[in-house]
Amino acid sequence: MQLGPRPPRWLRGRDKECGVLLDLLRAARSGHSAVLVMQGEAGIGKTALLDYLVDAASDWRDLRVAGVESEMELAFAGLHQLCAPLLDGLEGVPAPQAEALGTAFGLRTGRPPDRFMIGLGVLTLLSEHAGDQLLVCVIDDAQWLDQASAQILSFVARRLAAESIVMVVAARASEDEQAWAGLPLLTVHGLNKADAVAVLESVVTTPLDSRVRERILAETRGNPLALVELPRWLSSAELTFGPEQAAGGSVSGRIEERFRRRLEPLPDETRRLLLIAAAEPLGDAGLLWRAAERLGLGMDAASPAEAAELIDVWDTVRFRHPLVRSAVYRSAGQRDRQAAHLALADATDADRDPDRLAWHRAHAASGPDETVAAELERSADRALAHGGLAAAAAFLERAARLTPDEAERVERELKAAQTMVHAGAFERALQLLALAGRRPLSELQRARAEVLRAQIAFASNRGHEAVPLLLAAARRLEPLDLELALDTYVTALEATLFAARRVGEPGAVEVARAARNAPVPLRPRRSDLLLQCMAVLQVDGLAAAAPLMRRVVETYRAEELPVEEGLRFLVLAGALACDGWDLPGWSALAGRHLEFAREAGALNALQFALNSVVYPHIFGGDLVTAGALLDEADALAEVAGTTLHPYAAIGLAALRGDVEHGEPLIAAAKADAVARGEGLVIALTSWANAVLCNGNGDYAAALAHCREFLGPVEDDGRMTLLPVGTQPGGWTLAELVEAATRCDDLATAVAAAELLTETAEICGTDWALGVAARSEALLRDGSRAEELYREAIDRLGRVGLRVELARAQLLYGEWLRRSDRRADARPHLRHAHDSLTAMGVEAFAERARRELAATGETVRRLTADTRKELTARELHIARLAADGRTNPEIGSELYLSRHTVEWHLRKVFTKLDVTSRRQLRTALARPAP
Repeated sequence: MQLGPRPPRWLRGRDKECGVLLDLLRAARSGHSAVLVMQGEAGIGKTALLDYLVDAASDWRDLRVAGVESEMELAFAGLHQLCAPLLDGLEGVPAPQAEALGTAFGLRTGRPPDRFMIGLGVLTLLSEHAGDQLLVCVIDDAQWLDQASAQILSFVARRLAAESIVMVVAARASEDEQAWAGLPLLTVHGLNKADAVAVLESVVTTPLDSRVRERILAETRGNPLALVELPRWLSSAELTFGPEQAAGGSVSGRIEERFRRRLEPLPDETRRLLLIAAAEPLGDAGLLWRAAERLGLGMDAASPAEAAELIDVWDTVRFRHPLVRSAVYRSAGQRDRQAAHLALADATDADRDPDRLAWHRAHAASGPDETVAAELERSADRALAHGGLAAAAAFLERAARLTPDEAERVERELKAAQTMVHAGAFERALQLLALAGRRPLSELQRARAEVLRAQIAFASNRGHEAVPLLLAAARRLEPLDLELALDTYVTALEATLFAARRVGEPGAVEVARAARNAPVPLRPRRSDLLLQCMAVLQVDGLAAAAPLMRRVVETYRAEELPVEEGLRFLVLAGALACDGWDLPGWSALAGRHLEFAREAGALNALQFALNSVVYPHIFGGDLVTAGALLDEADALAEVAGTTLHPYAAIGLAALRGDVEHGEPLIAAAKADAVARGEGLVIALTSWANAVLCNGNGDYAAALAHCREFLGPVEDDGRMTLLPVGTQPGGWTLAELVEAATRCDDLATAVAAAELLTETAEICGTDWALGVAARSEALLRDGSRAEELYREAIDRLGRVGLRVELARAQLLYGEWLRRSDRRADARPHLRHAHDSLTAMGVEAFAERARRELAATGETVRRLTADTRKELTARELHIARLAADGRTNPEIGSELYLSRHTVEWHLRKVFTKLDVTSRRQLRTALARPAP
């Protein structure tokens, strides 16, 4: 297959790798995007393979970016380098995306952009240009990209589908691979012996002794750069008789050392010019010459380096290899480096690039300098405004180093550590806190450092270790900063929630009592009411806390909130609504939290918001939307470089009822939670396993899972120990009643039903009272049982709990059938079966089918409508299109390009045999033939 107007040049020993690259181009020419990550050591040939790819796609437009070690702390520097040639088309990008890109690249001022919106903007920018001409994007030395750029490009790579774009990433295998994990991988190894010999002999003009050749081949390990450069490193005698001593260390280290030796014979002026070029990552020849002029260097200083093939200076500055840049910079003395950075600072436009100017001045500083430190702090503020948390932390950390005043230095170190915590750089934050801890700290500073350490423990683990740390920090803060102390108590109680501390357990009660005994602020805040409510719930129980819970939910639903407060406290207010079985309140607060998190681009908060908002959709029977939200959470984890939280996936798997998929997922989540001590997930897995088993009729296993979480029945017949609040304990009680009655364990069933009824009467919501009535009905006979089933169906139907309603109809139908009332049972079982099948709650639907068969009615096994022909993503896109969303709107919601949405819709139309969007709504509801 012809791939371009001319065949690409051949690379010795790389037939396999070149074939893989050509396959990517073929896929893109057929309308499918292709992504590949190439990994291998320095000098192994990754850059040559990228050049081969670009050469093979000579009729395509190519975009290139190379990570530079000195730019790793400048947010979006690599992304800007890749997108710069396309920014003249920014006007064609939807306004929110264009705004996010402009802010991230410093072209506009504004609020910190949403990382998702930046990623979608890049995806749209690339996609729209690929619509006119096929596009190949090559990213070299990806291990040196700044964190923000790596996250966004990884996100874009995972969302490419039908854009006719090829993206190939080259990175060193020894570096952190998290950003690119899961993408198609090609590991580039050294050349085989025959090819290595051919390469070596092609650059050596004198005959080689066979023993010398074998030694050279062994030391270079087939590394092409080492083989090509070798004749430059060795004298004629060494080529004849072998190197004087065996080389040690890694191949890349030895190559860099050889490059360093090649610098020694160069004139001093040339080495100084090379150092300026090495310290200036943009490759801007004009900037290089302006900086060189400040050091008295002329253009002729470059000639010896160009003759030695170390650098090429024309419109841009390009080193022969990144290892040359490293060798130049690392071999220079400290004073020479400072002089180079000072010259670059003097030559940098302060208006166009104030951050790089500050960075060069920081590297040029020979000691503490408040002026430079203040500039760095202003750069940190700008980085935060652009969404560059990692860059802001780096600016603040270096600002702290240059701060002369000891107290101000500590303040900047604490500020940098706080920024690192927000960025998820916990290890670096702890290192900085340890450094600050060696200095004289005020009591308030010491307490703030303790809070940060506790926050890191909580954010990185979600286990029980954070609780005592947060409690100690809050107590220390009380006389120093009351508001910060109260907020820390909230975090401590939040930690007890995630650790699933049980009511009456000493650690949780201690936190709650300390919070209640803290001084009352002169002007109580919403968060103080939230703290009071959580403390009462822990110490005095649900009955005492219920009125406060309703106040908190109403307050956070009705009142305007600053973004920071919404991000911090809405998740807890939503948890209280959930504990109170208040579905409308929970759904509203979870949705509001999601809006705040999306608006702020707060990745960690967004993960929790997505997991929380999934559950109202699950109980409402909208498993498609729940799955789509989980897809978004998965995409978020890709951007953030984190592991997807399992909270929502557990519930969705349980309701779907697929044992083959659900059991391993729930077991893995539980094993991980046990290892970390995150009791909330352990509790969720007990409930999820019980739902999965009850749906599939394995009641003994369901009973065992419930007991595992709830504990045995006390001597007085009452159930023991629920976690803080009622959820997921209340949900598990309902599963326990159903499982225990089917296993004839009436004592356990009665005790669980009584506790569930007590909880429902306190909460007073249709959700709680409906589930309690359904559970109690399992224990009753005759008219009382029928009355309870009808009450459950009525209450659950009022609040849109389609899954709980269908399960109530299923249980009612089962009871009627067992009471020899088959004709009465059929309508309820049929409604339950149809509803559960339509929702995708397959195990319970199969239970309903079997019960219908027992009444004498024949029902096909899990008959699905035409939506079963569609994948989950296709179904979600089809539903959005049927609701009237445009392709760009669908793309924005699902983080896909317009072209990928069009591609999915074409497949939807074909599968559903429709030709327009108007026909979609009818087709989606049409039963299968």
